[in-house]
Amino acid sequence: MLRWLVDFSLRFRGVVIALGLVVLGYGIYTASRSQLDVFPEFAPPQVVIQTEAAGLSPEQVEQLVTRPIETAVNGVARLESIRSQSIQGLSIITAVFAEGTNVFQARQMVSERLIEVASRIPQGVGPPTMAPLTSATSDVLQVGLTSDTRSLMEIRTFADWTLRPRLLAVPGVAKIVVFGGEVRQLQIQVRPDRLLEFGTSIDEVLDSARRATGVRGAGFVDTPNQRVVFRTEGQQLLPNQLGDVVLRHKDGRSVRLKDVATIAERPEPMIGAAAIQGVPGAVLVVSSQYGANTLEVTRAVEAALVEMQPAARSSGITIHPKLFRPANFVETAIGNIQSSLLIGAVLVTVVLFFFLADVRTAFISMTAIPLSLLGAIIVLNRFGVSLNTLTLGGLAIAIGEVVDDAIIDVENILRRLRENQLRPDPRPVFQVVFDASLEVRSAVVYATFVVALVFLPVITMSGIQGRLFAPLGIAYILAILASLIVALTITPALCLALLPKRAQVDRTPRYVEFLKRRYRAVLERISGHPKAVLTTVAALCLAALAMLPFFGGAFLPELREGHFIVHMSAVPGTSLEQSLRLGREITKEFEKNPHIRSVAQRAGRAEQADDTWGTHYSEINVDLVPLSGEEAESVQSELRDVLVKFPGVYFAIKPFLTERIEEILTGIRGQVVIKIFGEDLDQIDRVAQDVARVVSTVPGAADVQVESQPGLPEMVVQLKPERLLQFGFQPVSVMDAVQTAYQGTNVAQTFDGNRVFDVTVILDDTARRNPEAAGSLMLQNAEGTRIPLRQVAEVYPATGRYVILHEATRRRQSVSANVAGRDVSSFVAETKQRIGRDVHFPVGVYPVFTGTAEAQAQSQEEILVSSLIAGVAILLLLAMAFHNMRNLTLVLANLPFALAGGVLAIFFSGGWLTLGSLVGLVTLVAAEGESWGLETALRGATERLLPVLMTALVAALGLLPIAVGSGDPGREIEGPMAIVILAGLVTSTALNLLVLPTLALRYGRFEPTVRASP
Repeated sequence: MLRWLVDFSLRFRGVVIALGLVVLGYGIYTASRSQLDVFPEFAPPQVVIQTEAAGLSPEQVEQLVTRPIETAVNGVARLESIRSQSIQGLSIITAVFAEGTNVFQARQMVSERLIEVASRIPQGVGPPTMAPLTSATSDVLQVGLTSDTRSLMEIRTFADWTLRPRLLAVPGVAKIVVFGGEVRQLQIQVRPDRLLEFGTSIDEVLDSARRATGVRGAGFVDTPNQRVVFRTEGQQLLPNQLGDVVLRHKDGRSVRLKDVATIAERPEPMIGAAAIQGVPGAVLVVSSQYGANTLEVTRAVEAALVEMQPAARSSGITIHPKLFRPANFVETAIGNIQSSLLIGAVLVTVVLFFFLADVRTAFISMTAIPLSLLGAIIVLNRFGVSLNTLTLGGLAIAIGEVVDDAIIDVENILRRLRENQLRPDPRPVFQVVFDASLEVRSAVVYATFVVALVFLPVITMSGIQGRLFAPLGIAYILAILASLIVALTITPALCLALLPKRAQVDRTPRYVEFLKRRYRAVLERISGHPKAVLTTVAALCLAALAMLPFFGGAFLPELREGHFIVHMSAVPGTSLEQSLRLGREITKEFEKNPHIRSVAQRAGRAEQADDTWGTHYSEINVDLVPLSGEEAESVQSELRDVLVKFPGVYFAIKPFLTERIEEILTGIRGQVVIKIFGEDLDQIDRVAQDVARVVSTVPGAADVQVESQPGLPEMVVQLKPERLLQFGFQPVSVMDAVQTAYQGTNVAQTFDGNRVFDVTVILDDTARRNPEAAGSLMLQNAEGTRIPLRQVAEVYPATGRYVILHEATRRRQSVSANVAGRDVSSFVAETKQRIGRDVHFPVGVYPVFTGTAEAQAQSQEEILVSSLIAGVAILLLLAMAFHNMRNLTLVLANLPFALAGGVLAIFFSGGWLTLGSLVGLVTLVAAEGESWGLETALRGATERLLPVLMTALVAALGLLPIAVGSGDPGREIEGPMAIVILAGLVTSTALNLLVLPTLALRYGRFEPTVRASP
């Protein structure tokens, strides 16, 4: 097969070269139109179910809403895990499905279960709905609105009814959640003192308001000639109209709504707020659709914002369009990787010209770079894989390897052509090129398959780590396979077309001859001491092995996005006003830092959002000016120093993507997460507090937090059945009255153009700010009996919890922590030991350790098992290529020496074994697979000096830009990989040039080592 392919390429070289140009052009076209993103879609298939349950407490939401839905969804096919959060008035359930599940089919199956469970949900609770399907990174833009002349209600109205509809119309936008501002309502604010004065009740007010604002159809009548439709009008929706509605008429006197209530446009009870640079306003969070192109969606949304600027200015509203723009990181990261690719390609080209000293030979070799990389991009694009930092990183790492095959081929063909010129009877040039190409082809084919097998552990990793790193491995393998095809077709064709005349003169540069002479002298000096050489190599490998136990572990390095999210959590029950006040003080401190571009705070939660934050919780988005990785890390440290000035408040600070990865791994934000399961909420709360106390004592612990903090202030209304019976009240009617008073009850909707606003009956602001007066709320039964609430219920203050958490339908608590100043793996090991020693777990209560450390351990185990399987396959493949075990053993000796270099690089670069470093070691095996062969020794070490040096240097220089800028955005993951591979290349090249020839001369068997080409 190989003989036929090479023969075809040589005979029809014009056609082959033309096809190469077609691939080049189509590859450039494909690359320019490919989807760009930071990461591949790393979230597992999941469905989020939201259910609004206005007025219900967390315990009621858990029992009446969350549990029935969990039970219904729990049996769905391919469901992997289910977790939920129950807070006041809202249930959020997240169903996570097995890898490979079609997310649209999953949503269909969940939808069927929700239809079944709808009848079991109490009346008054909204229907369970599935949240829009969004991408893993979700947010594409956060936009702020402020005004010096407009009220918060006017800002929110502009956001809801002018800006949000326009942005939702942008292709690729899945949803827009609005935080802050004040939602406009026409409120009938009942005054308790006036109810008492006029002898009426809130139930009577509610009934009158419904009758005044109701809408009814009137039907139609048929006459002999036509049908006449009746229409009734008279809905009283203006404040003055509602005020004149008669509540009751007795003894010639009318009591109107305005006598007992204030009717005006007021904001609905707030569950969240927002501030930009400390100024109250509104924040719109724009989320992209699943699989959408982040850059395209961002630019389209920004174009829509520019279009809306005149409308905003005319309304006196300022738009802040870039409070958080993930596309900044995408553009910077992709740009850095692209520059690394370009610089690497230039350096490789310089090396080729330096050693070959010939334009044509260098040109033929370097054609493998664009053709291989663009060929890989074409295949990736056909299978729907985006160009992201991982796929581009795989191509960047392969840039030095893809040219290896061409270098070996070109160098061998050129040398054989020169030898042929010196023969008394020169053979035909066609035959010389054909034989020279086949001469090295078998070894290259075997090496390519070795590379594919070596990357098996990378592309078969499970979980989020597999979704992140598999595209890198696939891109690398595709580039290597493409380079093999180029070496079998384009390279021989170009050599036959361009090299025959060049071979007439030996153009070997003088400096290359000097290198060969010096190398020969060194090799002769050490070849007489094979035992000493072997001992040195073994000692170096053992030293590297001894360093392994001292390595720390981390799942992923910190990403340099140029944007931080500060989590601020005060005591549960803290008001929005207090949270905003704290946010303003923090913002003032942050604004003193010249590297900070903007600060935006979101306190509490938003309507229709899938967050379950209480009013005590805030997220502060801190956007930086463009900085290097080290500068961004320094700013993060400065922000931590500022936050220390605010005692009694929990803070955590992280880049957005790092946080999203952690949240997808465990459902909780934090590097280390200890989940505590049990049925008794008080028990698991106590255990969680004990665990948090122990974790806080572990060196390196930072941002230790119990996820669901108890202590939420409550006012309990405990109905008394005997008193209800005595006064003739139904329990539900009393509950409805309490809900109307403090939650508000919508009785109608009013229209202002295309804008719709609720008409709501609720207590006035003064009464609602005095929870102790709840017992005085006037009730009225069906017979007209009026009594205060305290006569049928006990009203007393208590404490509760603002959220109840479930996982796998079991109640749980969790303690999360970040790690500062040490590696995560050792921190987890020490934490487990201390918790096992110092924390007592009651019967039925148990902990589960999760987080990035557990994911790191799982990845290492998977890579180890897969590597063993791949190793066996590689040994079998190499056994097919070599005649005897002695030569095979000598070749394999290169591997531990290369790995020793990689291990030393990890040690001297900080001693942290990240997943990227681990993949780097695997890649190093692949890189060495490209050079496995005894030709170095058996053909003559001096003769092979040039190709060995060239292949090593092009591989190293291709990686150098990534390694040098390993801390910059986009290179955080590939940087450690590049450093490991570079160090391994140094040690393995030394072994190839010095150690392997020495050992081969002493222990090898000098006979053909590679079988004929298949």
